[in-house]
Amino acid sequence: MKTKKTRIIITYIVLFTLLLGAILLSLYIGSVSIAPRQVFSVLTGHGTDAKAMQIILSIRLPRVLAAAILGGALAVSGFLLQTFFRNPIAGPFVLGISSGAKLVVALAMIVGVSHGITMSSWFMIAMALIGSLLSMLFVLAVSKKVQEMSMLVVCGVMIGYICSAITDIAVTFADDSNIVNLHNWSLGSFAGISMAHVKIMTIVVVVAVAGSFLLSKPIGAYQMGESYAQNVGVSIRPLRVMLILLSSLLSACVTAFAGPISFVGIAVPHLVKSVVKTTKPIVMIPVSFLGGGVFCVLCDLLARTIFAPVELSISSVTAVFLAPVVIYMMVKERGRRHGYAE
Repeated sequence: MKTKKTRIIITYIVLFTLLLGAILLSLYIGSVSIAPRQVFSVLTGHGTDAKAMQIILSIRLPRVLAAAILGGALAVSGFLLQTFFRNPIAGPFVLGISSGAKLVVALAMIVGVSHGITMSSWFMIAMALIGSLLSMLFVLAVSKKVQEMSMLVVCGVMIGYICSAITDIAVTFADDSNIVNLHNWSLGSFAGISMAHVKIMTIVVVVAVAGSFLLSKPIGAYQMGESYAQNVGVSIRPLRVMLILLSSLLSACVTAFAGPISFVGIAVPHLVKSVVKTTKPIVMIPVSFLGGGVFCVLCDLLARTIFAPVELSISSVTAVFLAPVVIYMMVKERGRRHGYAE
């Protein structure tokens, strides 16, 4: 018991240190080289170089904070979905939930732009939430018809492709001046995020993650099975509704600001769980948030620097690193079901 607790504490410390280091590294590195001393001066309010201040405060800092916050939100959303479906390969991207949110947001953006309407970030989050919930309802309907999780994943991938195809068609016929921005956003990117956006996403993510954390005890009971949860006084239906709403809200917030980001919601909870050796929500929720933040900040750094000045979509980078993890998880899960895995 003491060893497990020590491992968890060390994991928190290591992930927090990695997150802080990744954020600072992202502020230093870019198409314009800025010395660490200049970055420190700007962050402490003692900067004198106007160019460095503009780059750090208006471009890099909002972007790296968004990557940390939204990456953490996506990982927590994935953990909640995996708990809901009781399967480690459930996630907002694979189940098509992110694609549904992307479709509704893209249509809202195109309609708004064509009519000269400026839409607020709150409106975009609301549109993404509607898309997420519609996709979730479809997934829930399918889950009642199929018994194997692999078929559910296939259905989720199909709805993801359908939503992405409709989004691409809509973007093609969007106003010329907005096609580039819509195209970049639809592929997944943290570019163009401002501190005003960061403030809004922080409010939404903090509320959703805090709500998830407060539900740690009933979620833990739910992990033991519905019968056990009912016996200890957990109301199953309200809890399932809350899991759907919280996971959809977190996924919607990510999609509204950065577009769809692949595999983070599936792989990160699995990776951190293999480190802390527990599935307890009171541990997994914060450690998933930290893990998702670290991974997305580092992937965003690679996306904007590895082929600079050309910038990759964030989903391209996350897929390269995490798709093999997801494949391994699916093979292991199938083996476990058939009795020949560890």
